[in-house]
Amino acid sequence: VQLQASGGGLVQAGGSLRLSCAASGFTLDYHGIGWFRQAPGKEREGVLCISRSGGTTYYADSVKGRFTISRDDAKNTVYLHMNSLKFEDTAVYYCAAVRYGCYQSPRMYDYWGQGTQVTVSS
Repeated sequence: VQLQASGGGLVQAGGSLRLSCAASGFTLDYHGIGWFRQAPGKEREGVLCISRSGGTTYYADSVKGRFTISRDDAKNTVYLHMNSLKFEDTAVYYCAAVRYGCYQSPRMYDYWGQGTQVTVSS
């Protein structure tokens, strides 16, 4: 059972990135998938989550209108689309899976990806 997060990199402020979260060893279609991020010296925070039905819940107000999430169950992959990136979005981004729901607390999630670094230059 594994989640693989990828797609991070260095981008200028105002740019875009698409992160991917691919699952292996289990299917995502009965899971909510959350994206979290952790900046240096800060706690891991919830960004947003997509439910098994495709509904989105935002946990970070700062990303509303800029980040969206989508899922492709046929590819067993969830995507985080990040637009209008800001310096303060710089962090390691993690995806996580939990059966059925979406939760803001990282402790509720069962499976975690290894994280992918997003660096936004100002």
